[in-house]
Amino acid sequence: MKIEVWSDFVCPFCYIGKRHLEAALSDLNGNEQSPCEVIYKSFELDPNAAKNSGQTIHEKLAEKYGRTFEEAKEMTKNMETQASEAGLDFHFDTMIPTNTFDAHRAAKLAESKGMGKEAAERFFSAVFKDSVDISDHDSLIQAAAEIGVEPQEMEDLLNGTSFSEVVRSEEAEAQQLGVQGVPFFVINRKYAISGAQPIEVFKNALTKVLEEEQQSPAFEDLSETHNTACTDDGCEVPKD
Repeated sequence: MKIEVWSDFVCPFCYIGKRHLEAALSDLNGNEQSPCEVIYKSFELDPNAAKNSGQTIHEKLAEKYGRTFEEAKEMTKNMETQASEAGLDFHFDTMIPTNTFDAHRAAKLAESKGMGKEAAERFFSAVFKDSVDISDHDSLIQAAAEIGVEPQEMEDLLNGTSFSEVVRSEEAEAQQLGVQGVPFFVINRKYAISGAQPIEVFKNALTKVLEEEQQSPAFEDLSETHNTACTDDGCEVPKD
């Protein structure tokens, strides 16, 4: 099973949805179901966001949604409650709203080294738990080093344009799929789940896909003959 997850590191529901998916997968793996590949893909909620504008998250939300500062605080309080229920510790009072493009590039570098899931987790945690400015290069270098990416390699990436095309390509792919918001989960390129759905929703969807995989072959064989291929045992020559 292949699960592609479009998300942004400053999206609280993306982190909560990530935890819900992981909980569902953990339950299924406990039942010795087939392995699953999870790939995290780039999505920017605000590609034009400034790098650490100096605004607090409450000021930004109040401005964006036309709410008062107190109403914005109430919004984040509700999110903190949902995060806590998912086992996450959010600190909106000190969170730094910022641009995430370089963080997505950094995550793609980590993914190229087999550390994509680790990067996603560390960057989410940096934003919501540690109140790190995820656009700051030194902060990204340090966060990436904690999961095993060489600091010099990350510094070279951030000082150049590597993986920019990969990030833009994944964002364009999201548009082609009709993604309106994140998190957005695509399972086997056949099913989609939008938003931080309850764990049970993920479990039901994953169980459905696993059952289909077990019942159906990977391909429908349209061959007319079966003695015109080579195997480890050699090549059988068909007789006239």
